Amino acid sequence: MGVRPGDDPGGDPDDPDRGTGHGEYERVGEAVSAGLRGAGPAAVPGRLCAVAVSLLPVDGASVSLRGDSMPVHLGASGPRAARLAQLQATLGDGPCRHVLATGAPVLARDLTADDSVHRWPVFAQQALGAGVRAVYALPLGSGGVCVGTLDLYRDTPGALTDRQLHVARLVAGVMTVALMDLPYDSRDGDEPWLSGLATDHDRVHQAVGMIMAQLGVGADEALARLRGDAFAHGRTALEVALDVVSHRRRFES
Repeated sequence: MGVRPGDDPGGDPDDPDRGTGHGEYERVGEAVSAGLRGAGPAAVPGRLCAVAVSLLPVDGASVSLRGDSMPVHLGASGPRAARLAQLQATLGDGPCRHVLATGAPVLARDLTADDSVHRWPVFAQQALGAGVRAVYALPLGSGGVCVGTLDLYRDTPGALTDRQLHVARLVAGVMTVALMDLPYDSRDGDEPWLSGLATDHDRVHQAVGMIMAQLGVGADEALARLRGDAFAHGRTALEVALDVVSHRRRFES
């Protein structure tokens, strides 16, 4: 389940922002329009993450789509948020992974709380080391189908108010529509806009295949070895995968 003890199920019931009207739709719409002005399709995910940071009391945001073995990282508001998204993919754990598995939001108000530490002991430690104290992960999709996540990171602990959570959900909804409505980038010769962003994800699959051949193991074991090597050396799974594909790194049995 997404919301558990230690999570914020929807803000403080005594918060004065509770029950706000539809004015937020207009505010979010204007911010999105301004943020996307002049952006090509491939730049949209990162721009929307920046919009989320401008609208909410958070310090970073990242967006990922569901992948067959690892999430496909599409964009982030900055390098730290991008690193945290890659960290979750490397570990195979964290709020993003939980949302992809359940389709329910995860609103972890304090990563030092026992609940968060027990759920994601390694991710929580790494995120705290990066200065992040709270993570709010929201599903992208509709009709009960989760196609990705919007992850919001904050340097201070605390819950989102009802109003702030409402805005976060509006942004996630806009992001879902935007990502699903951007099939092509004419500047790239009518190639699917996602193809360039997903190239790194393909490199991970290629590296897993090479590790399978090197070690004589199955795909799950090869991916686990890739992730373990990355974590042991303080790197991301993508960084190690690129070394494997370029023959700079070989796995020995």
